[in-house]
Amino acid sequence: MNFWPGILNALKMILRFDPEMLRICFISVKVSLISTTLATLIGVPLGLLIGSKNFYGRGLLRLILNSLLAVPTVVIGLFIYYLLSRQGAFGQLGLLYSQTAMVIGQFVLATPLITALSLAAVENIDPRIKLTALTLGANRWQLFLTIISEKQYVLLAAVIAGFSRVFAEVGVSMILGGNIKGVTRNITTAIAFETGKGEFELAIALGIILLVIALIINLGLQLIRKK
Repeated sequence: MNFWPGILNALKMILRFDPEMLRICFISVKVSLISTTLATLIGVPLGLLIGSKNFYGRGLLRLILNSLLAVPTVVIGLFIYYLLSRQGAFGQLGLLYSQTAMVIGQFVLATPLITALSLAAVENIDPRIKLTALTLGANRWQLFLTIISEKQYVLLAAVIAGFSRVFAEVGVSMILGGNIKGVTRNITTAIAFETGKGEFELAIALGIILLVIALIINLGLQLIRKK
């Protein structure tokens, strides 16, 4: 395939809203949004709790969180695959090769990142804010709300970073989803599959969409950092 004709055909596919391309994009966005939402509901409160309270083992917990950030996605996918396989602890649930399995994998990917960034946000807050809130009689829940109010943009950046991590990953989606057409085939697995077949138009179209979304995410993060 010649380079420029391939790019042109990919752009035509995008402009005519190719149904298969839209289906793949919908699966990617759906799975990533669900997994990021679940990771946010767990990661942000957990990060706030760890960051605002001193307890035995806190340093070890931070070390584990930071270590999980460096684990390759294929390793996480392999571990969850083992748990969801027929011989695994949750094999009887029949979740393997489904969008639910992909959500579980991406949730495991995003949660440590969102937790670690939320923890860092709490640790970097001005100590006078916590002291003032406690002096005014704030309880633990009210203190959390105060921290969230002061660090709302940093916490939002943590959530966006979590979404970016799972949206662009391929290892977990390929291993746990199985790249089933119309069911678990998302942008990254489709790019790998179509490229392997030598059919580059769809792969290039999806690659362009992935780059545009990544650009939008990064622009959003830049705006949040300025805030």
